[in-house]
Amino acid sequence: MDYFLNNHQGIDMRVRKGMIGIAASILLITGAGVVELTRSKSTPQNYVAAETVKETYESRLYTLSPYKTGHFGLRMFRQTQDPKYHFAIWTDMAYIASQLNHLSSLIDDEKAILAYSMKRLDGYSKARDERSRRRHAATKHDPKYFFMGLDLLRYVARLNEYGLKHKKDAALREVLNTYDFKTVLTDKTMIKAWAAQLANQAYWLKQIGEEDLVSEFTQAFQEAYPEREDYRLSTQQFSNKLYGMTHIILADSGYYQKTIKESDHQWIYDYFRTHIDDIVKYTKEDVIAEVGLTFLLAGLEDDPVVKRSQEVIRNAIDRKYGMIPSVSGDFDFAYGEHRNVLAIMLLDWKQPNQGPNVAKTPALYRRLPFGLETQAPTQS
Repeated sequence: MDYFLNNHQGIDMRVRKGMIGIAASILLITGAGVVELTRSKSTPQNYVAAETVKETYESRLYTLSPYKTGHFGLRMFRQTQDPKYHFAIWTDMAYIASQLNHLSSLIDDEKAILAYSMKRLDGYSKARDERSRRRHAATKHDPKYFFMGLDLLRYVARLNEYGLKHKKDAALREVLNTYDFKTVLTDKTMIKAWAAQLANQAYWLKQIGEEDLVSEFTQAFQEAYPEREDYRLSTQQFSNKLYGMTHIILADSGYYQKTIKESDHQWIYDYFRTHIDDIVKYTKEDVIAEVGLTFLLAGLEDDPVVKRSQEVIRNAIDRKYGMIPSVSGDFDFAYGEHRNVLAIMLLDWKQPNQGPNVAKTPALYRRLPFGLETQAPTQS
């Protein structure tokens, strides 16, 4: 039963007033300056469901790790432009600064880089699930991928989005340039282990102006996962394929910063429309929500895929706990952050917004964490 669909009558007027308030352009005078809240496009039942989850997470946001706090706050800011998320974003900056301060201390010591990478690899060595086994097998002969792709490139790219760089940016980029990303991004074994991560990395390299391997990665991905071979995929591999496809679009949007042209990724949208029944049947809420969000990024709010994914996600919310549990029924607050922030965005979609960055939200960057400095943002 759809609780949020069938039990909103008593609060319908309040919800509509709330939606009108959000939809209106209002000026807030804050320490960060004057901002305009963005328009909500959700139905009353979707709005109530999204607010339920948002209240759950915002009430305990700073009990999360700095990484998860930043993950939540950055996505919510890009949707709402609400300065209440500024501290969460500053927390993300501080976390990235700390990570890069550490990585920069290792770059002149090849043995230290290898030790760092092997420690990350070892975390997958004893796991028995298919995803972990594939990741260990794919990277055991190239453990530096953990240092170069999963960590260093990710942090440099995030700072670039903010219009920032590390004080050792030139040295960090020099190290990145020693790594053969083209081979990694086009390796089918790697794609079957790290599809979403590789999609991110292809777009990050382009974003920071180092190398454009998006076309090469996309072609290799399509060859690794031809549609005619779908019947051979395990549930885990089906999800990995879908994560790769959603992240091609999410990465192209700058992670909810700009709209997408459907025609630029027509093969992905066609696939999602054709296989939405299997997507709903065989994958987790994280995947289903991301599929719906790719359509919203293309301005396709009325597409049946959006309506279907919203219905599934809305019905997955446990009204007692105010969140979506894991597939095993677990309500771990921190572990569930990813799927639940996706649920909020899917159910109460507003629009992509550029930033935050030095040019658009300068007040946020007046005091930078140790190790960081400003640069001109490269994104338009």
